Amino acid sequence: MKSFIGVKKVQAEPESKNGQEGFKVVYEDGYESWCPKDVFLKHNRAADGLPFSFVLEAVKQGKKIARTGWNGKGMYVTYKPGYPDGVAANAATASAHGIPEGTKIVYCPYLEMKTADDKLVPWLVSQTDALADDWQILD
Repeated sequence: MKSFIGVKKVQAEPESKNGQEGFKVVYEDGYESWCPKDVFLKHNRAADGLPFSFVLEAVKQGKKIARTGWNGKGMYVTYKPGYPDGVAANAATASAHGIPEGTKIVYCPYLEMKTADDKLVPWLVSQTDALADDWQILD
């Protein structure tokens, strides 16, 4: 049998069942379940104090991520899958790279940040960001 590691965002609240402490768990698709407290806490963390290694998988699945420690309001990072089949270079890109306009350019996947002033920019994680434990997965 093959092993799997799951990454999911759930809503949960404490709930006792048959005298045992646990959590009522609600998944994004509305499915509800119950989980014993020790099992739940072993496999789940609050979604607002995470390490970058954890949110990296979430952003690759299409979630927006952000640090609570960032100063600018509304900032977040998204994953862009790139353009593996290529796109035609516009005039500005062609000029910048010294290639003919219309040349097919393949873009690799990358992370993109929405800045506090509502601009988009390719983003590269810094050491400080990579080692921080204040990341959150946004809805």
